[in-house]
Amino acid sequence: MTPRGAQLLNEELARLKADRSKISADIGTAREHGDLSENAEYHAAKERQGLNEAKIRDIEDKLSRAEIIDPKTLSGDRVKFGATVTLTNLDTDEEVTYQIVGADEADIDRGLISISAPLARSLIGRTIGDEIVVKLPGGDRRYELGNVEYI
Repeated sequence: MTPRGAQLLNEELARLKADRSKISADIGTAREHGDLSENAEYHAAKERQGLNEAKIRDIEDKLSRAEIIDPKTLSGDRVKFGATVTLTNLDTDEEVTYQIVGADEADIDRGLISISAPLARSLIGRTIGDEIVVKLPGGDRRYELGNVEYI
């Protein structure tokens, strides 16, 4: 993942850990309402606590296994993780720019595509001027790789 992706996960982890005390307080308040077997507030708070803890474990696991790659330290004209690429759709002449990032930081609306996306997988190892054919459920798309940057 990129340093930005790691930062976003760390921020989410801090938020989830901060929520622990509120959830615990909600459980305590619900417990005071009496019979726990029929207490919907108690069960809802316990479920929120379980989901919160599962998210915390998931993020901690991702961060512990992550290899953080700063695109600014990379260079060259071959596409690799972290590259910002400019593509021209050969059928529509539409030009698009994407950065190849980790799965957790992908956001197509902001031009960030996951390394596991079919388009990104098709781009890895390519150089400027290459024609790329991407097989998608809606049919094949043809692109020409116009630029590769590491920013």
